[in-house]
Amino acid sequence: MKKAFMIAGAFLAFSLGAQAQLVKFGLKGGLNYANLTGAEIQTDAITSYHVGLVAEVKLTDKFKVQPELLYSTQGASYDRAGEEFINELGYLAIPVLAKISLSDAFTLELGPQASFLLSEKDNFDVKDSKTFDFSVNAGLGFNITKSIFIQGRYNLGLTDTKVSEAKTKNSVVQLSAGFFF
Repeated sequence: MKKAFMIAGAFLAFSLGAQAQLVKFGLKGGLNYANLTGAEIQTDAITSYHVGLVAEVKLTDKFKVQPELLYSTQGASYDRAGEEFINELGYLAIPVLAKISLSDAFTLELGPQASFLLSEKDNFDVKDSKTFDFSVNAGLGFNITKSIFIQGRYNLGLTDTKVSEAKTKNSVVQLSAGFFF
């Protein structure tokens, strides 16, 4: 009976060690080039940032899933009668990306993103914007080493950001760098 428990314990320890190889955790951050599309008035893009946690779950050698938890600032600037107004929206973004390996270094990344509005600053009232944003992401990743990566992606908003008659959607280009522990 002792041998059975020892064998089962060794098998369990080996299995847990193998599972640890399938999930990696890390940090990432970078720049956003954000604008609002669909506005009746002319908007200009703003440069902002995103930062957060990332995980990578290996399902096969060529396919992984990458969930993230990011703080991302988005929005646009407006010019009214010669005065510039900036609408900066701070979101808690949760993208879940399918990562398809194109080679050892390059990955194609596609997936949905749910975002929750945390703040709206610079000349606008938070009550003016909807608190939920749904979007899709598409981009490329490059693995510099096994732990260090860079990514570029486009985030296309599918839901309106404003409650009022101005039907605007987020449009964001993101450049990121990060590392896995």
